[in-house]
Amino acid sequence: MPDITVLRLGHRPERDKRITTHVALTARAFGARRIIVSTKDAVLEESINDVVKRFGGDFQITTGVNWRRFLQDFQGTVVHLTMYGVPVDEAAPRVPEGDVLVVVGAEKVPPEVYQRADLNVAVGNQPHSEVAALAILLDRVFQGRMLQRDYQGAQIKVLPCERGKNVVELSKQ
Repeated sequence: MPDITVLRLGHRPERDKRITTHVALTARAFGARRIIVSTKDAVLEESINDVVKRFGGDFQITTGVNWRRFLQDFQGTVVHLTMYGVPVDEAAPRVPEGDVLVVVGAEKVPPEVYQRADLNVAVGNQPHSEVAALAILLDRVFQGRMLQRDYQGAQIKVLPCERGKNVVELSKQ
């Protein structure tokens, strides 16, 4: 199974806080192991770390990382989500085992990202949310296996039910 890191480029805390939070939550829920955010944002880190503490798992977030250096130094396969790439259903089977970096932009992505990427992947060729694109890519790569898994160290768990909310408190760690 791939070990996926998501690299979020161009996060603007005053403008993108909800979207970047959703990128991070989607990365976690759909099987990525960590997210790297180019802009330092302690509030974002605290929010995601709180979700990990309550819902479990070992997902990690780091903000304030020099994305150019990180991208250049990354040893593994680089997948860039863009509406200009290869269709996701063609690209997903080509994502190998091992270390994979999925690049998700917030602003216009510099040409060097397209050039560095091993795969430029499009989830459709129409403007849409990077959150949706990340979810679809990860779901295709992991073939849906990550959606109903148990998370180690969870304090609470949401149980499926047709109506209402069924939340179970597991432990206080």
